[in-house]
Amino acid sequence: MKKTDNEWKALLPADVFQITRKKGTERPFENAYHDLKADGVYHCVCCQTPLFDSAHKFDSGTGWPSFFQPLDSEAVGELADRSIFFMPRTEVICNACDAHLGHVFNDGPTPTGLRYCINSASLTFESRDDSDTSGT
Repeated sequence: MKKTDNEWKALLPADVFQITRKKGTERPFENAYHDLKADGVYHCVCCQTPLFDSAHKFDSGTGWPSFFQPLDSEAVGELADRSIFFMPRTEVICNACDAHLGHVFNDGPTPTGLRYCINSASLTFESRDDSDTSGT
């Protein structure tokens, strides 16, 4: 799914555009999903591709939603991020639309040892329980 910046700007709120299309980062602990404990699936906010399952979510203490694995390894891609020269990182993107999701680190829990640290603004959440809209 390829769109121009102007097309994405017309579709996305300004903060979501900045994070997903310009590789921004939202503030820790001040985002929609860092503390969400509901059962469901997290989708890409830009293209609605299913990305992460709540069963793979854990509290990393970082203030962003964290997962130890994606729902489907083909759904997310990884790119070298050298935007902070003294701290090389691995960027996580949606493979369907190239949206910036966050970063992955090698300090997560078992079974993978990975921590996918994802911006809430890059995601939408679909609960498995239609009656649970509280997010708790």
